[in-house]
Amino acid sequence: MNILVTGGAGFIGSHVVRLLVNKYPDYQIFNLDALTYAGNLENLKDIESKSNYTFLKANINSAKVINDLFENYKFDKVIHLAAESHVDRSISDPLVFVKTNVIGTMNLLDAALANWKNNFVGKLFYHISTDEVYGTLGETGLFTETTSYDPNSPYSASKASSDHFVRAYGETYGLPYIISNCSNNYGPNQFPEKLIPLFINNIVNNKSLPVYGDGNYTRDWLFVKDHAEAIDLLLHKGGIKETYNIGGFNEWKNIELVQSLCKIMDKKLNRIEGKSADLITYVKDRPGHDKRYAIDAGKINGELGWKPSVTFEEGLEKTIDWYLEHQTWLGNVTKGKYREYYNEQYK
Repeated sequence: MNILVTGGAGFIGSHVVRLLVNKYPDYQIFNLDALTYAGNLENLKDIESKSNYTFLKANINSAKVINDLFENYKFDKVIHLAAESHVDRSISDPLVFVKTNVIGTMNLLDAALANWKNNFVGKLFYHISTDEVYGTLGETGLFTETTSYDPNSPYSASKASSDHFVRAYGETYGLPYIISNCSNNYGPNQFPEKLIPLFINNIVNNKSLPVYGDGNYTRDWLFVKDHAEAIDLLLHKGGIKETYNIGGFNEWKNIELVQSLCKIMDKKLNRIEGKSADLITYVKDRPGHDKRYAIDAGKINGELGWKPSVTFEEGLEKTIDWYLEHQTWLGNVTKGKYREYYNEQYK
């Protein structure tokens, strides 16, 4: 089986690629990544020499390149993770998100359709999306697979659009697909523009911890390795033309998460308790900031038995330990040196 993973050098993608390469030696895993700022091949050093792993440097925004790759490598299944995903960046430059998240997805759909030529036996287009497409919740309730879409940021609007196109290709052309919508991921190898790695790095360097608004925004948190396991499960056992919500079954207000992070970091760094919390700074709120996300992951749990393997507290401690043990990786990422790895490794 030839499996294409788009965005495989990114945060979630690298964990999915590693899992599949190590778990299925008879599969050929193709990692397609444009190596933009968030794509880092250092994330996959440990498996890059495996015989069932191939890296393809390409951009999903090029329809011809994508179609040529489908023709050359005869992909049987696609796990589509490549996306622009940072909300703040989408507010600054929404068109980039339209190009990658919408047009890029269309290019993959068209290539899959053209090369599978309506012989869909054994084929699958698995599209990974976000809970942000559902908009915001009040103080109660959960997002389910039937929750109406109501995106509030350019990022979530672009992901909602791509979700709709995937479903439309399934209904119009019969393309076999699965969509999963996940909550906030955290864990090793995450690019430090996102909250948890950003704040870990800032605490280490005694920099301010910028918290939006009053900090009472609520998110459900999912450990990235648990997400990778869920993706593997859906790849093999998920229902065709089905949607699955993948969440961590734990909600945290941002300010409570940051305070918990500070306490753990004080212990890890042998600081006086409360020292890191002194770095918390409240900043002007993000435009269109969704108040609360919370996922009901009952469907994937009930049908396939998936559930998170760690509590948030356990996952957070594992994550902190990883970043403290990989200061060189973090330094390379924050200084941009990680981009040199591709040139050195793939001359």
